[in-house]
Amino acid sequence: MFTPKYPAPDTAPTADTSLVRPLTGLVHPPACDCRHTATTAPAPVPAPVPAGRPSAQFTPGALVVAAAGGTALVLVVGTVLVSMLLAVAITAASVAICAVVLRSLLNHQHNR
Repeated sequence: MFTPKYPAPDTAPTADTSLVRPLTGLVHPPACDCRHTATTAPAPVPAPVPAGRPSAQFTPGALVVAAAGGTALVLVVGTVLVSMLLAVAITAASVAICAVVLRSLLNHQHNR
């Protein structure tokens, strides 16, 4: 069940001696008595270098809007985080007060 199941391997056609294979480079069969010169590949073309300008250009008004938006975002996120921290602190304090009151009531019953 957990053993991998591999697909059947592709079967390559058997080599047929009547077919002529293309020659690559200077590799020839032993019976070749021709003289070939080595061919060189064309030199690679370097990639074009982009101009040295920035990809985004901001106007002064756009920078002011971006700074104001960033400031507003920081203030909103900060307010949310502080309110969550205060909620946790108030909850912890109220649970502690309830625990002290319950302990006091239970100890008062045992003393009677």
